[in-house]
Amino acid sequence: MMRRRLALVALLAVFGLVVAACGDDDGGTTAAPTTTAATTTTAAPTTTAAPTTTAPPETTTTAAPIAAKICEITDVGGIDDKSFNETAWRGMELARDQLGVEVAYLESQAATDYRPNIDAFVNEGCELIITVGFLLANDTALAACDYPDQKFAIIDQQPEFYPGSPWADADGNPLCDFSQVRGLTFATDEAAFLAGYLAAGMTQSGVVGTFGGINIPPVTIFMDGFVKGVRYYNELNGTDVQALGWNPDTAEGLFTGNFESLDDGRAFGENLNDEGADIVLPVAGPVGLGTAAAAQERGFLVIGVDADQYLTAPEFAGVWLTSILKNMDVAVLNTITNVLNLGSVGNLYVGTLANGGVGLAPYHDLEGTVPADLAAAIEQIKADIIAAGGLAAFLTS
Repeated sequence: MMRRRLALVALLAVFGLVVAACGDDDGGTTAAPTTTAATTTTAAPTTTAAPTTTAPPETTTTAAPIAAKICEITDVGGIDDKSFNETAWRGMELARDQLGVEVAYLESQAATDYRPNIDAFVNEGCELIITVGFLLANDTALAACDYPDQKFAIIDQQPEFYPGSPWADADGNPLCDFSQVRGLTFATDEAAFLAGYLAAGMTQSGVVGTFGGINIPPVTIFMDGFVKGVRYYNELNGTDVQALGWNPDTAEGLFTGNFESLDDGRAFGENLNDEGADIVLPVAGPVGLGTAAAAQERGFLVIGVDADQYLTAPEFAGVWLTSILKNMDVAVLNTITNVLNLGSVGNLYVGTLANGGVGLAPYHDLEGTVPADLAAAIEQIKADIIAAGGLAAFLTS
């Protein structure tokens, strides 16, 4: 597969500015354009015209060859979930438009689809296969062992070796050589901490709430940061804002058990609102759209996750206080660039506030309701977390 890159020497020179912008593992955030959700299994490849030179009249230019085929396998939320899978797919679209790669996806309707989808893309000759989500780790690990020449990247997981890990045997030994696998992980607790501080400063009832989809680390890390942000606000301001739905100390809280049911999102949002919460953080992908619908009817506010949901779900524009951004599109584009230019997936990627891998979305329609001193405090806390080297170090400094 890599031989196809030999035809791209001239083309890659044209893309030097793109590579410079996102070439190392901690590249800054690239603003992604709003796109229409994909509706077909395979996105149509986009080619970029080859550079032209002075030529006799009878000479014509031809389109550059495709750089590589890059493939994505979604989790069960679907490619157009307006948050998790869709944000990862946006990175694929950026790579198609900026780097000239062919992109394709397969949607997983259930966990039993993960491995067949991987096998299908291996057989199609994909240069890189990106699996989207923590729950795909076991199948990704086993496939990486079965296909040692295949390059993989997985969002929200990384090869870790301890008993019980998807990547290790019962004694904690690696199942195989995972040098062709790149983990794309995110310190979303940093951005969620800012969101919790914001919610505590904005609540009128003195109660905010959160719930998750499935009790897994990429979900609970949002909830941890959110509740700790509320607590930090109370500590600094002498208030007693309650955060319902999750206790970071006991790791107990509310979960719908899925990432698909809008009805569950509505019910959990309404229940938290009935308990007094006037701001709710659903960490459940498209399930949160059900919460937004309830908020629109009842008049409470919602904090989105993964993407700026004011933009991805504008039908609920008035209820989005902000969104906790998990810039998977940047990480995906960075990894594809590595494959094209370096011939490898690169080292572990960790998105942080410092490198733009996570962040808070603008307040949009509600910007005028956020007090200036509260907005300034959030910006200062962000700077302090970055200066400390992360949330844990900030909280212990």
